[in-house]
Amino acid sequence: MERKVPSTISEEIELYLQTLYSLLRSTADVQLRTLEEVHCRMSSSLHPDAGSDKPDVSAFIYSLLRLPPVMPQVKLVVLGQSPAVFERQGFGDVESWKPVSARARRRRVYFDGQSTLACYIASRSDIDDVVPALTAYQIEWNKIHDLLETCSPDLIEKAADDEDALEGLAGRLKMSVQDLKRLRTVLGEDFTKQFQAITDRRCNMRLRLLSGSLSEYRRATRAWWDNIQEKFPGLEKRPVYFVSSNTHSLVNLFTGFAFQHEEELIQFLEAADSAELLQEWQDIRARNIPSNRGNFLYYVLKKYQKTEAGRHLWKKQLEFERQHGITRILSPHSFDVEAQVIDLAKLDPEKMDFRLKQKDWSFLAETDALILNIDYPLGMSAYTILSKVAEQVGSIEGVYIMGKAASLNGKRGDVMVPTVVQDEHSHNTYMFRNTFSAAEISPYLVYGTVLDNQKA
Repeated sequence: MERKVPSTISEEIELYLQTLYSLLRSTADVQLRTLEEVHCRMSSSLHPDAGSDKPDVSAFIYSLLRLPPVMPQVKLVVLGQSPAVFERQGFGDVESWKPVSARARRRRVYFDGQSTLACYIASRSDIDDVVPALTAYQIEWNKIHDLLETCSPDLIEKAADDEDALEGLAGRLKMSVQDLKRLRTVLGEDFTKQFQAITDRRCNMRLRLLSGSLSEYRRATRAWWDNIQEKFPGLEKRPVYFVSSNTHSLVNLFTGFAFQHEEELIQFLEAADSAELLQEWQDIRARNIPSNRGNFLYYVLKKYQKTEAGRHLWKKQLEFERQHGITRILSPHSFDVEAQVIDLAKLDPEKMDFRLKQKDWSFLAETDALILNIDYPLGMSAYTILSKVAEQVGSIEGVYIMGKAASLNGKRGDVMVPTVVQDEHSHNTYMFRNTFSAAEISPYLVYGTVLDNQKA
């Protein structure tokens, strides 16, 4: 077994991180523009044209989706681990501020209604995620601002629904019409308002890290764990399988809830006039495509439950889960990581997803083991949580962590099962004796290839 520690970081990225954390040690606000030069030199794959005078639309959209929609009003972003940290530093009760959220990033964020954004962080990984998004946002905002200085306000207003005006605006902004349409789609009803805000002023945000100490991260994690123990007494005495994944995959498989309401879900599709989804459903039933019937129903269930007509089904699902040993525990304070405690002995094998019914699950009735599933947080925070769980529960029987990775010849849909993992934070190398092999997983894969015996 080759155990050489891989070199995973470029000199430019290392300089960026050193600059970032050196600046954040200051007790005063840090001007975000001081990071722009090293951000551009980093040559990030998510922001390849950072140093160009032409807007990098993909990078701007990426940051827009990972930041709350109030960003045009924000001048100061404050990062902290708990309500107590914010209060000690003079920001008062930030949880009384307006809660705001991003579309593509789950993080607890509050806005004071004027110019300050309070953002909870669970680990250094959150800083590594938030700050580049803020920097990319500011760089691209200011590029567009410079290009809009001589642009007529009427042209911006007309571009919201007039294709000729949109084409004219795209030319002024040195971007393709297709890219501007993508941006218009992402901004939606805020398109005109956002562009007018960009025209009016340059973006010059400030940043402050209230406390970056390991002890504060541990205190926040402790508060998170105490809440779980309070909601599920006795958890600390039970054997636990630790899972870091999303909040619907395991629940869908263990309850098969969508199958019990298939008729109502399809009626919703027909009433909503979802032609593309209805066509896919017909293709699945006719076996014209490899998509899975169960996965499709789970997707429709999620969409339906977000509507007014479908809210009752969300309440039914929560009650059904409670009756079958699944407890959802929200995190009311600090970082936003929902947990699910699944009592394996209370699961009903007859209700499970049909793909699980191929095995005999009668032995579950005799176990006292639990699954603790956390709504997978970023990087180091998952490690911090796992460490806390390992300290508190009777025993950790297994660890399953779902995440994103890239293999040299991989494509979307691949599953990579590593036997060696290099942790970039601690510089430790971990070797795993994986329970799953490629041959065991492949029959359940619709798209892609299973790649086992990998390094990550």
